[in-house]
Amino acid sequence: MRGTGKADVFVMLAHPVGHAKSPGIFNQIFEEKGLDSLMVPLSCRPEDFDIFWEGLTAAENVRGVIVSVPYKAAVFEKCAGGHDRAVRVRSANSVRRNPDGSWYADNFDGVGFIDALKAAGHQVAGKRVVQVGAGGAGASLAYCLAEAGAAEIRLSDVDESRAETLAELVAKAFPTCRVVVGAADPTGMDLVVNATPMGLKPTDPLPLDISALTPDMTVVDIIMEPAETPLLQAARRIGCKIQPGRPMMDYQVEAMAEFFDIDRKDRNDG
Repeated sequence: MRGTGKADVFVMLAHPVGHAKSPGIFNQIFEEKGLDSLMVPLSCRPEDFDIFWEGLTAAENVRGVIVSVPYKAAVFEKCAGGHDRAVRVRSANSVRRNPDGSWYADNFDGVGFIDALKAAGHQVAGKRVVQVGAGGAGASLAYCLAEAGAAEIRLSDVDESRAETLAELVAKAFPTCRVVVGAADPTGMDLVVNATPMGLKPTDPLPLDISALTPDMTVVDIIMEPAETPLLQAARRIGCKIQPGRPMMDYQVEAMAEFFDIDRKDRNDG
């Protein structure tokens, strides 16, 4: 039976939260596994975040939180510690409760991204990558692309200083990868990545110049809805290999489920 007083409660936090898929995905998993657990979508205005987080922390039966825009960095700062993946980008997309009530951060954006690419047969090692977007998810992707052996990463962002800072940090962590800041131009690249929200709305402009796409390129969009964004539609017409955002989420879910220990395998407190 689900939803008893002993239920594990998880939260999906975003603003707005209406587009979030995690609650539906996890609640289906809980149902299929017969777990007394539930995930609740919650939102708050950014100016109310500190008060909101105090309340969430005070709710002792909240075991974990999945975090989305615009709270990934803010939530990380509320944590007592975190995995290197979260620490290096100072951004959390998942946090779990420590035994003492504090929070531990991780970031599975890059993990899900790389695992999804590999599962689809797309190679990263030795490839030249142009990535548009150097924000929370983009930072995680850039590190993981370099860690997976990308030869070159060109970062493009509307906030050039943010892209420059990220490029310096990634290059320092993975010196064998050439990391530069440049235009959202895929010319001469092997892998093209959209790590921005552009494509969520029908009126959004394309995140990069599609006239430079060629059939030998692989184009990836981390947006889940629509399933095939205007960028991916254009890339398909040109003959590129494409990778939508949903597989990235699917692989993240696997990692998050283990992180949260939803099956209660590794708990000393029930």
